[in-house]
Amino acid sequence: MHSSWSEVLEPFNGEIERILQGLDSKSVAPPKSEIFAALEVDLNSVKCVIVGQDPYPTAGNAHGLAFSISRDVKVIPASLRNIYKELIDDLSVDIPTHGCLENWRDQGVLLLNRVLTTEVGRSNAHVNLGWQPITEAITKAAAARGAVGILWGAQAQELAPIFQFKVCAPHPSPLSAYKGFFGSKPFSSVNRILEEQGRTPINWKL
Repeated sequence: MHSSWSEVLEPFNGEIERILQGLDSKSVAPPKSEIFAALEVDLNSVKCVIVGQDPYPTAGNAHGLAFSISRDVKVIPASLRNIYKELIDDLSVDIPTHGCLENWRDQGVLLLNRVLTTEVGRSNAHVNLGWQPITEAITKAAAARGAVGILWGAQAQELAPIFQFKVCAPHPSPLSAYKGFFGSKPFSSVNRILEEQGRTPINWKL
């Protein structure tokens, strides 16, 4: 975790410790060492926040970045495949050959799940552990510095009032992607907003 997040998380140190201690005897996704991987980006360089729901429950997939998988995982999850379809349609980039989104994070994209952990093999297992106030505070800190929100689906859009600049659409899940996610052009929209702010756009190509 980058040191710039310390002040944001300090009020939640006790709560974070409580949550982490409760995970000791469980099979957790992502691994405990990667729970805060999204915060390896400097807070002051965050340009965009992509809000996910909770980590992929498939063993070996989650590595602490919303929608992303480790580079050595060969099967790209359905939601990420749909994100790639929209990326290609929006910006005419080459088809990505892997599912790792670290390149986005390293350019100032905060890939943040609302709930930072789950149990391997079970979605939404940790939805009641208390992560949401923590991730909301993280989101507020980024939005206060002008970050653009990409908010896909109802859970992410609960945070819409936090952002002055945002792009909203249905979730990229196969269950909802055809209800307005496809054709929403989030990547070019974010870059347009950044350019209007006088900031460097993001190179979304992977």
